Amino acid sequence: MAERSYRWLLISLAVVGLAADQASKYGVFRWLYDGGNLRVGAGNSYDVAPGKLELLAQFDPDAPLCDCGFSGLQTWSAPVMPRVNHGALFGIGGGHKAAANWAFAGVSLAAAAAILVWGLRRGPARERWLSAALGLILGGTVGNLYDRVVFGGVRDFIHFYWFEWPVFNVADCCLVVGAALLLVQAVFVPPPKPEPQPAAADPEPAKAV
Repeated sequence: MAERSYRWLLISLAVVGLAADQASKYGVFRWLYDGGNLRVGAGNSYDVAPGKLELLAQFDPDAPLCDCGFSGLQTWSAPVMPRVNHGALFGIGGGHKAAANWAFAGVSLAAAAAILVWGLRRGPARERWLSAALGLILGGTVGNLYDRVVFGGVRDFIHFYWFEWPVFNVADCCLVVGAALLLVQAVFVPPPKPEPQPAAADPEPAKAV
């Protein structure tokens, strides 16, 4: 009997998470750029739930486009650069800008490689919830890694202002949900039972001469 594997789930969730992250970032920044009619602070917003949640796209017209092959990707949403987070959640390391961005990019690249190497191995690939968690974490990691390489920082646009909370994005959601699933899997989900091995055939008795 073929051994059950959830490698397909890991890869599928990683691809879906990456696609949702990039589509939402490019789409929201393109929509809220509004032909260059930017409010004070070089950004525009749309209230999804008034008083609680808004979509916020901020831009940095003074930031130069890179003299590289990424300029087309940088201006796909708007002819000016978006304002980005050079650090991590809560702006950790953001004061160092380029150094922080490339440091976190290196961490993201190493994490993505480690997830692929570990998650595609025979043992972890047999665990459904582990594969789902790793797929979401991989999708979120690669989504923000793309931003760090192309834009020099991460584009954020989801803003809960009901209470003070940093602006975030879909990749961050994938990372948080994936980490929560990883915790649930580690605490509550028992490891899969070993696959039954086929019984060895009994040796034929020796014939009398």
